[in-house]
Amino acid sequence: MRLVAVGLVCLVGGAAGFAATQHVSFGTAVYWAITTATTVGYGDVTPKNAVGRAIASLVMLTTIPLFASAFALFAGAVAATHLRRLLDVVRPEPAGGEVVVYGDDPVVPQVAARLSAAGRRVIVVSGAEPLALPDDVRHLRADPTREEAVRRSHPEKAAELLVTGTSDADVLVTAVLLRHAAPDVPTVALARSAGVCRALRELGVTVQVSADDLVVRTLTKCLEAPHAGEVLLRLLAPQGSRMSEVPAGPDDVGRLLSDVRSRHRGLVLGVVQAEEVHIGVSEDPLVQSGDRLVVVEPLAAKGG
Repeated sequence: MRLVAVGLVCLVGGAAGFAATQHVSFGTAVYWAITTATTVGYGDVTPKNAVGRAIASLVMLTTIPLFASAFALFAGAVAATHLRRLLDVVRPEPAGGEVVVYGDDPVVPQVAARLSAAGRRVIVVSGAEPLALPDDVRHLRADPTREEAVRRSHPEKAAELLVTGTSDADVLVTAVLLRHAAPDVPTVALARSAGVCRALRELGVTVQVSADDLVVRTLTKCLEAPHAGEVLLRLLAPQGSRMSEVPAGPDDVGRLLSDVRSRHRGLVLGVVQAEEVHIGVSEDPLVQSGDRLVVVEPLAAKGG
């Protein structure tokens, strides 16, 4: 549009100069400028002196490349739109079991890369084109705050859902759409305030994470214990181990968390009771039926 606007200014300016110097009406001058800019050049109106030829040269040197560039960009955009539609048609639907990541948060490419490296199938739904997605990560370019984009991603077939966004408002909108489309699929939401996390909890989102709170608490613990940050990274690192939530087994029910830790093969970080996590530092909770254990296990032990 900017190219077209500049081209029109040059065309009208050239027509005005041509009318003034060649003593023709402005309508005739506009007609001459259009035939010149479109390279038609009928020849029925031509410059009669050096000033007119200079104006004609300026019109040709400005309007022709400007309009040509504008038309080329327009044609390219139309072709790209048709190509994207064609790819969306021939691209197979999710087979099921994927991790679907929604939003344009800067951490999305890193999260997708780590999940892919861990052997998970990943679909990213975002309005922007990520720059560093692995080749095996499918990208659906669509606004995740719109119902059509959520429907096209088939969240009901996914194993887990991750909701991010450039703002908490986008996270809330996407979470609402996902709760309607896939109410039974475990969902993690990345928000930036505790208030939004509470709102997500009321929506029934399985896990709510405050990014700012994570950073603040991690930095604070690093001041108290300089290696706290490294310990957290070791726990979260996928090499050789896996963190998971597992239902408390029959042998765990009725025992104190400290007792369960001593009997479990992996590292039991805590117990989830009524969506609240207890790590057993200030208290030693009793593991009950329906509780889930947060466990870090070696991959070999997990497979055995």
